[in-house]
Amino acid sequence: MPKDNPTSPEKEELGKLLFYDPILSGNKDVACASCHHPNYGYSEFLDISIGPNSHGLGSKRRFEQPNDIPFVKRNAQTILNTAFNGIDMYGRYEPETSEMFWDDRSHSLEKQSLEPIKAFEEMRGHGIDESEILQVIMARLKQIPKYQELFAAAFKEPNAITIDNMAKAIAAFERTLITNNSRFDRYMRGEEDAMLLSEKEGFALFKSVGCANCHLGPMFSDFKMHVLGVPENMKLPSPDMGVNDTFAFRTPSLRNLRFTAPYMHNGSLPTLRRVLEFYEDIANRKVRNEHVPVEKFDPLVRELELSVKEMSLIISFLNTLNDDSFDKSIPDAVPSGLPVGGNID
Repeated sequence: MPKDNPTSPEKEELGKLLFYDPILSGNKDVACASCHHPNYGYSEFLDISIGPNSHGLGSKRRFEQPNDIPFVKRNAQTILNTAFNGIDMYGRYEPETSEMFWDDRSHSLEKQSLEPIKAFEEMRGHGIDESEILQVIMARLKQIPKYQELFAAAFKEPNAITIDNMAKAIAAFERTLITNNSRFDRYMRGEEDAMLLSEKEGFALFKSVGCANCHLGPMFSDFKMHVLGVPENMKLPSPDMGVNDTFAFRTPSLRNLRFTAPYMHNGSLPTLRRVLEFYEDIANRKVRNEHVPVEKFDPLVRELELSVKEMSLIISFLNTLNDDSFDKSIPDAVPSGLPVGGNID
């Protein structure tokens, strides 16, 4: 946790309620949990997210009609283990500067937590300007006695309902969502029988064929930007050009992949086998995105040596990184009295 945001049970409780309360959205219909729900590993089984003016959960989520709000242009990454974003293979990381989002546009969970609230297609919707939405949310929270009580208990200061404190509370809750007891973790701690022989062979292949060039360290991510030329998602009206219009996106974690399909920044690859087939294609200099020619591929792509016969073993290894022992509890109610999690029923 950052030095300026020490955790406490009161702060975590407040953050959890805020996470599930749609009062944080412009039209009070979307909560953080609408797209990051525990039933789906704090992610969702959608390629790209659907925000305001919609209903349902996961793959059943649909826009209301009529609708003029666009899809969120990127896949909703899981919040599990984001407490460790930026960690390197030696266990070093700075939570104040940890990388967030597919394009690394925000650093720290505190800063990240505010961005979806401000985004038109994620939580803000019609009716409130981006420059005003956070102040509108503050005014709403200040009118609710229960939130006055919870903020005071969490921060122990007068006039505790502030934008910074809201962000700190949400981040404190998100840092409780840890999964560090996968079968792979147990194997690395010395429990030899936690992984099957085929899974150990898959781990060896994962390293030898080049996957570990980018997917390394405790989170299986270098947290750097790479140009791969992922196929476009046809739901989007124009290409997503990534960081500085370079088509670069941050390496995602490989933990808990069972909960996060479909894959890549735009959810364009539905299964792990399709992901590995994509990497085989680009390693063989096959273009999968007309906007990204071979000469723009990340140099590390050229080092991949992946064949079809190795894919099943690597997928077996990747499945050892799943751990479902995270907090799945959902509040019975939120202080605003609105539907818990937004319009997800």
